[in-house]
Amino acid sequence: MRRSKGIRQGTRNILRKRPRERGLIPITRALQQFEEGEKARIILEPSVHKGQPHRRFHNKTGVVVGKQGEAFMVKILDGKMEKKIIARPEHLRRVE
Repeated sequence: MRRSKGIRQGTRNILRKRPRERGLIPITRALQQFEEGEKARIILEPSVHKGQPHRRFHNKTGVVVGKQGEAFMVKILDGKMEKKIIARPEHLRRVE
C-alpha cells in the first residue's frame, strides 16, 4: 500500500480528542481576539480544519504580530529561524 502524503499524516495522537472533549468547540474560542505583542500558544483544534497551521507547529508559543482577515499572524522560533504562522483563533490559546 502506498504511504499517505497528506498534510495531516502521522497525526493520530496529536489530533485526537478525549471522550469528554468531543463535538463542537465553544463559540467564544472562535471569537477571541488577540492584541499585537501578546503571547499565544498554537494548539491545533482537530474539529476545525479551516485556518489550521501545520502539525509541526503544535504546542509552540509565539508573539502575535498582526491580523490577516479572520486569522492572526504569530511569530515563532523554529530552531534559529523566525517564522510567521497564520492561524485562526480556534487554534490559538492565550499565554498568561
